[in-house]
Amino acid sequence: MSALNNLHPLVWNIVIGTVFGRMATSMSIPFLAIYLTNVKGVSPTQTGLIIAVSSLVGIATSFFGGYFSDRFGRKRVLLISIFLWAFVFIGFGIVEAVWGFFFMNALNGFCRSTFEPASRALLADLTEPKNRLIIFNLRYTAINVGVIFGPILGFYLGSSKSTFAFFIAAGVYALYGLSLLITYQRTSIQTGSKENEGPGNRVKMIEAFRITKSDSILLWSLIGFILAITGYSQLSSTLPQYLSNTSLIENGAKTFSFLLAFNALTVISIQYPLLKIGKKYSPLTSIMLGSIMVSLGLIGFGLARGMLVWIIVMMVFTAGEVLMFSMTDLFMDNIAKPNLRGTYFGAMGFTQIGNVIGPALGGFLLDTHGYDKPILVFGLLCFSSLLAIPILLGVMAKMKNQSLREAQT
Repeated sequence: MSALNNLHPLVWNIVIGTVFGRMATSMSIPFLAIYLTNVKGVSPTQTGLIIAVSSLVGIATSFFGGYFSDRFGRKRVLLISIFLWAFVFIGFGIVEAVWGFFFMNALNGFCRSTFEPASRALLADLTEPKNRLIIFNLRYTAINVGVIFGPILGFYLGSSKSTFAFFIAAGVYALYGLSLLITYQRTSIQTGSKENEGPGNRVKMIEAFRITKSDSILLWSLIGFILAITGYSQLSSTLPQYLSNTSLIENGAKTFSFLLAFNALTVISIQYPLLKIGKKYSPLTSIMLGSIMVSLGLIGFGLARGMLVWIIVMMVFTAGEVLMFSMTDLFMDNIAKPNLRGTYFGAMGFTQIGNVIGPALGGFLLDTHGYDKPILVFGLLCFSSLLAIPILLGVMAKMKNQSLREAQT
């Protein structure tokens, strides 16, 4: 890990900030639905719309969020979005009306889709290409560490009964923003792209849209990733519904809680051993292997009964998750145009369409076939996830052809 010895202070700032930011988010946002229905008396339909609007706004604005960081500079976009994010959490704490929660969660999705692409692009700007995989995975680890502790803190803070945790989250994000501001003031930025601050590097939005639209590798990889994430999303949508309602498994809710904790711990435990293996192959190869393992995990969800089997199945699923998500940032960095790195990372936000399609598809299959036919339900979900493989194989072929053409010119 010699790559960690000479990291720019901003890189450490983002990694450490990610731990506390995700911890703050996961101790508040996951409990919002329970608070709205149980305390505020909001209907399940309205609650579902409030929760969904964050993802929908994130999908709609992620491309623009990434572009803004290319056009106006990472610093400006990061600082504006994170301080706005802090005010959003204050808003969650003080609003009373249903429309207020809807508006705040829409802003939450906007802030996330603006800050995240810019921060990942800055990590790439400040890191040598040979070390970017390690840095992207360090950020991935930071996310998982935050998510392990956040829900536990949220539970003890009573986040399902009050909005107190949102005020704490606001304070965390305000401190994160202040730390970025101070670090920017005390350090210099020296990157090959000069953080895209120069006028010559500023690409107009219509041109950025034209370039990305004409990039068939980007477009087809996004489609493949959407299908892969459709399968992965079943972990937090279809699986808990199945376990909580099926007659085939006793204490399904308790089993799901254990599996979630085991999933997060497994991610941290196996991430870097898998990283050493994944470095021997292309990022796309690792992503495809990860998608296959997630699909096998989905079949396992339908077959598993005893706890030992569930543990084995979850290990397979989690290994697939790590291979998929630890390599997507590096893959996007590899295919991005140097002066449009933020835009390409922003385009990754479209893959969250899988997090919209997946729960809807899983819920439809449960409604159609019931909770006691898991092999059929998860088998069909597995098939939908595997559709990503031929598409990503096509992307790999396109990349090889592109490399050959570049070598000949």
